[in-house]
Amino acid sequence: MNLSYWEIKSWLSNIDYTIVGSGIVGLNCALRLKEKFPKAKILILEKGSLPEGASTKNAGFACFGSMSEIIDDLKSHSESEIISLIKKRTEGLKYLRNLIGDNNLNYKQNGGFEIFTKKDIDLFENCQLKLNEVNKLLKPLFSSSVFEIKDNAFGFKKIVDKLIFNPFEGQLDTGMMMEALLEKVKRKNIKILNNINVTSFLENNNSVEIVTENFSYRSSKLFIAANGFSNKLLNEKIAPARAQVLITKPIENLQIEGTFHLDRGYYYFRNIDNRILLGGGRNLDFKKEETDKFGLNDTIQSELELILKNIILPKNEFEIDYRWSGIMGVGTKKTAIVKSISDNVFCGIRLGGMGVAIGSIIGNELADKI
Repeated sequence: MNLSYWEIKSWLSNIDYTIVGSGIVGLNCALRLKEKFPKAKILILEKGSLPEGASTKNAGFACFGSMSEIIDDLKSHSESEIISLIKKRTEGLKYLRNLIGDNNLNYKQNGGFEIFTKKDIDLFENCQLKLNEVNKLLKPLFSSSVFEIKDNAFGFKKIVDKLIFNPFEGQLDTGMMMEALLEKVKRKNIKILNNINVTSFLENNNSVEIVTENFSYRSSKLFIAANGFSNKLLNEKIAPARAQVLITKPIENLQIEGTFHLDRGYYYFRNIDNRILLGGGRNLDFKKEETDKFGLNDTIQSELELILKNIILPKNEFEIDYRWSGIMGVGTKKTAIVKSISDNVFCGIRLGGMGVAIGSIIGNELADKI
């Protein structure tokens, strides 16, 4: 790009801190840096026209893990690791709500439900068997039991007739959340450049040269908060994971309220504006969905429609209004990676599908690396 003197002077000169990614992590990192260093010149680079990745494309679940997810995670994590993970998620949600305010999030705590298809009756029975054990594990965090068995009062079909209920789970409006965060950043005079794809960086003694598809410039420090896209810049244990979502047109007299998990959290749905938002299915085609390319998988979309028709809305006519995908960052461990790559480069990545819950705290931790 043939940049003018004015463009270089106003936007790309004397940059103290550059942040790659304008999602939840990147915006919170910027706010925290401005709080610590009020006179700092901060620039955020975003590859999309909107915050690309998962921050504006998620389902708006204010959750910390369903019963079957926690049991599944206990196979590869210690009890202390699970407690630490869930504590960070609950603290992150509390921080986000305090930062933005429940009204600005359209936050509602209608509780979360886990449902089980009849072919997963063994999974339900295992969850039921370990209910007291998991409640005991989590009681120090919540001061009461988290999970309980409830009857199916929603008219769902082809499922085990009992649900596992969690009263602490909530839901929010993802668009309102990101608008509020962007407004906070704007008021702090933090600049965001959209449609800028960072391709590499080169560290010098006291600065970092940041190379984009269009130009390069120097910044004193670089913070990478690109999550699922970060493996193109960093050699870390993280893989992109595409998540697909659809939403129906409004449905009259829709009596489904709360957030819902199915098949160890691989499927999830909720009511929003009298519509059903349904996402998931990555487990149907892990290999193909390990991608940072947006798009739809016909196999997954077909399965989502079958779940709508046969399980969620067996008595309702519905039409699909929108379909989309988002890119998460995952790994073999559920813990996020927040670390110093060098004296001048830092990263906050691998949120494991829990960006709404932990993104704000990870952003703060990333900024606190200096």
